[in-house]
Amino acid sequence: MPPDHPAQLFLTGSTPLFALTGDPRVSYCLYVPRGHSNTGEPRPLVVAVHGTHRNVGQVRDHFADFAEEHDCVVLAPLFPAGVTGPNDLDSYKFLTAPGFRADLLLLDMIKEAAGRWHIRTDRFHLHGFSGGGQFAHRFFYLHPHRLASLSVGAPGRTTLLDTRSRWWRGTADSAELFGTAPDTAAMADVPVQLVIGEDDTHVDVWEGAEQPGSRMDRMSELRENWDRHGIATRLDIVSGAGHSDLAVIPSVLSFLADQFAGPAAPRHT
Repeated sequence: MPPDHPAQLFLTGSTPLFALTGDPRVSYCLYVPRGHSNTGEPRPLVVAVHGTHRNVGQVRDHFADFAEEHDCVVLAPLFPAGVTGPNDLDSYKFLTAPGFRADLLLLDMIKEAAGRWHIRTDRFHLHGFSGGGQFAHRFFYLHPHRLASLSVGAPGRTTLLDTRSRWWRGTADSAELFGTAPDTAAMADVPVQLVIGEDDTHVDVWEGAEQPGSRMDRMSELRENWDRHGIATRLDIVSGAGHSDLAVIPSVLSFLADQFAGPAAPRHT
């Protein structure tokens, strides 16, 4: 696009939603710092994944001030409802819907965005809350080498590292489904935050029927499971907060700030 094209005004700050060229069923928007240029080192990338309500613009804007302060770019994907059927709300969370690999579509979005903005694509910081937390921790199982850090917020259903249970409850058939099994050594190299509100203890009827207990229970179980596999986590329990992405954002930004203050490379060699 020519530098004087009027559309350039929409390529910094909070951008519009862009349909993914290779699959326009999905789209993405960004927050790009006002002074962004294509010179110097590629800017770090933060990916923030929406929950079931798909309030993608709000999710993106939670990170706007952080992006300006740390000269990073924020990308927020939109995986719409109804992709696999009229009542589909959850397909992006589980990564297994036929013809709809949300994890691979996210990687395509990042590659496409890098053609327009000067961003780092080899590793990026991934955060998701609620349904986005479901997506994020399952993405971690399949693509740990692509992550500079991971923040998982209050997922309603969790997948454990468990070779006795099939996906999505476990990982016994992950190689069959995805062509790869979780690489726990690579996962251990990624800084991980688990974050949840102190009062996020309500048991949703539909999720409780599939996986007993509250989100707090499942977060504790996930942390213990990862710890047994050598994957260290930082657990942030936000005082006075329920199931609210806005309430946990300060803890998420604190975690991200710690990552930006240190090396972006893996913790172990």
